[in-house]
This record gives sequence, structure tokens and C-alpha cells, in this order.
Amino acid sequence: MIVDGFKEALQLLVSLDSEIIQIIALSLGISLLATVTAGFFATLFGILISITTFPFKNLVKKLIFTFMGIPPVVLGLFVLLLLIGPLSHLNLVFTKTAMYIAQTLLVFPIVAGNIIISSEKTQQNILETATTLGASKSDKIWLIVKETKPFILLSLMLGFSRAISEVGAVMLVGGNIRGETRVITTFIALNTNMGNYASSIAMGIILLGLAFIIHSFIASFKGGLYD
Repeated sequence: MIVDGFKEALQLLVSLDSEIIQIIALSLGISLLATVTAGFFATLFGILISITTFPFKNLVKKLIFTFMGIPPVVLGLFVLLLLIGPLSHLNLVFTKTAMYIAQTLLVFPIVAGNIIISSEKTQQNILETATTLGASKSDKIWLIVKETKPFILLSLMLGFSRAISEVGAVMLVGGNIRGETRVITTFIALNTNMGNYASSIAMGIILLGLAFIIHSFIASFKGGLYD
């Protein structure tokens, strides 16, 4: 069965089937966009949380760490309820935008939590020196970004992995509509339920290959991440 999966994976790639290419492109597009969006805001948020003193700071950190492990299907349900409730006028249910929102919310706490942990470990000496030199808050943020670059990249890798491998949330808010919102993971889930194991294995192999390529690309800017 596994051998058949490898053979079918090669056939799917060589055939350049339009549906398969569309599924792969949609998976990569939404996951990368969600990771970049969440990564940008989560990095700034995480650093600000770590260098700022304010009431209930520990509570905010605990909430972020809790949401790092939130079951994706629970998040998907939350997003779906928002889209069919207060935001129903936007008509976003079963759309690519809904999938993007769900994945962005899924990635945000993963990146933010890792940034908080890594920046708090490195900030003490940096901030003491920066404060002595009269640095502004924006200068301090930039210094921490430079010092924690490997951890930021690692956080983005983790976030992307979570996004592109997600099934429950994107299934709930996207609907797994053929030609519209079907992505690699929902394709695998559908074919597995139908007993088409070779197709599922084939797409799984493609998913692993894509993840490896993206991670290798990010690691090329690692700045010592794997050294």
C-alpha cells in the first residue's frame, strides 16, 4: 500500500493534474499567508509583552500559552460561530477567507508564546545596556528581534507546520468544497474515509515534501538555528 502511495504520488506530480495543482497551491497560499500575517503581529506582540510591565501580565501570558495548545477543531468552531453569528453579513462561511482567518488565529499564539519565552531569556542584559544608552522602546524591540532571530524563524516554522497540517478548523469553516476550499489535509481526510488509501498516502507524501522544502528555505536564513 505504501509503495502504491509513492507510485501514485509520482503520477500525481508528473501528470500535473489541474485539480491536484489547485489543491497544493491553495494549501501553500493560505498557510503561508496566515503564517506571515500571524508571525508579524505575534512577534511584535510577544516582544511587547515581554518588555512591558502592566497589570495582569501573567494572566495574559497564561492565556497565550493556553491557546498555543488549543484543539484546532475548537478554534474552527469558534470562528464558524462568529461567521454565522455576529459576522454573518460578511458571507465568509465556506470561503478561502474563513480558512485564512482560522489558520491565522491558530498560528498567532504559537508564535507569540515562543517569542515571549525566547525574548524574556535574552532581554535582561540587552535591555539594561539599551536603557543605559538611552534607547527608545522601538530601538529595544529591534535589538531583541536581532538577538532572537533564530527563535523567531523557529516559531514561524512551527506555525507554518501547524497551519498546513490542519484539518479540523479548515474543514469546519471551509467546507472542503471541490475546486474552492479543498486543501491537502481535507483531500487526505476525504479519500481516507472513502477507502482511497493510495491517494491519501500520495498526497501525504506531497505534503511532507512541501513542508520540508519550505522549512529548508526558512532555515537558509537561520542565523545559527541549526548550528
